[in-house]
Amino acid sequence: MSFFDKFSTDIGIDLGTCNTLIYVRDKGMVIDEPSVIAVEKGTNKIVAVGSDAKRMLDKTPGSIIAIRPLADGVIADIDSTEKMIKYFISKIIPRHQLFKSIRMKIGIPSCITDVERRAVIEAAYKAGAKEVEVIEESLAAAIGAKIPINEPAGHMICDIGGGTTEVSVISLGGMVVTHSIRIGGDKFDEAIVKHVKSVHNLIIGQPAAERLKIQIGNAAPEKTIEKMELKGTDAITGLPRRLEIDSVEVREALKDPVTKIVEEIKIVLSETPPELASDIIERGIVMTGGGSMLRELPRLISKETGVPVILVENPLECVALGSGEAFNIFKDMSSDRKIYNSLND
Repeated sequence: MSFFDKFSTDIGIDLGTCNTLIYVRDKGMVIDEPSVIAVEKGTNKIVAVGSDAKRMLDKTPGSIIAIRPLADGVIADIDSTEKMIKYFISKIIPRHQLFKSIRMKIGIPSCITDVERRAVIEAAYKAGAKEVEVIEESLAAAIGAKIPINEPAGHMICDIGGGTTEVSVISLGGMVVTHSIRIGGDKFDEAIVKHVKSVHNLIIGQPAAERLKIQIGNAAPEKTIEKMELKGTDAITGLPRRLEIDSVEVREALKDPVTKIVEEIKIVLSETPPELASDIIERGIVMTGGGSMLRELPRLISKETGVPVILVENPLECVALGSGEAFNIFKDMSSDRKIYNSLND
């Protein structure tokens, strides 16, 4: 171990729209909290962060604001993001160890702009990092999913997060083809909210839509039809009302965002070089991210593409885990990356 490694803390972060996950080298996954912060109006003093703050969404008095500082996979409020990261870091690093140099690798969508990329880096430095690097979410997720990305073979990964879906083909430690769209778990929730209002004239919030998605949501027909009760506000009378909805209707509500993700996967497959495509047919498409946990989604993608689909064991953790593991991986892969770059010059 080098002198720098001895006196540094290496952290991998999945700064997600819905959840922030933090992996610390030699400690494992230490933070898995909603990306929400509640502050006092006017003073901006932190009232709550993470799970406690999420419970306050849409329920706070006028003196407190509960916000999600990230939207569509990028920072919407840099000050709140900085405070949120700083709070999480203070929870995992004891005060007497704060003298150590903190190195961060943060997973980011490949579709973000240079301005959005700089915002992520700036927020990390302001939160106390001494060294910050960003890594594409596909690459981080592949490392976290234990895919041997440095092999001269094609590996396809689909990472569905809260704000974005990233589909990539990886070989020799780099991304040969990659597409990223701003559709993820949040768009699933929005589709349910919109459907319930337009079909049933019932207004529900994002938390209710998320519960519906998790409990009975699906992407393809299942053997049994499940039902769930919703509570919301009647759009016409303005009075509280209950509604029972079944899994078939939820699937119909999710059809549009699910179809767009499937189409994006097909586009990436069509752009993949034949030799790498043959590897993918043999190895399958690996799915990561919270959005990939929608029931029957892997089966639907396999049916639509004709390619096997594998849902990893802990899909939510892959980007954070891979970002942390990348500190070691890329030291050993420098020669492989040079080979890859020379092949593509």
